Amino acid sequence: MPVRNHYQTLEEIRQRKSELSAELSNDSSKMNTLWNKVFVKREDTSKGEFVTNMISNGIMAVDAFLLFRKLKKNYNTLFGKKAQKR
Repeated sequence: MPVRNHYQTLEEIRQRKSELSAELSNDSSKMNTLWNKVFVKREDTSKGEFVTNMISNGIMAVDAFLLFRKLKKNYNTLFGKKAQKR
């Protein structure tokens, strides 16, 4: 549960507001730095790494498709279709 501060003067409120503003600014700059690191394009990949990444992505796509097909078969009612009699 958050701690509630009891302020006595407007100056204390202004001081707390400036502290919070500084914290938000620091957090915002940290988030921007982390966000930019997520999407850094690596230029030093070789042809072998490129092919390996393509094969890995292809396998993940096939695996995702097979998983979706299995879930759709078992839980067809979640996808808006009526249950079929077996």
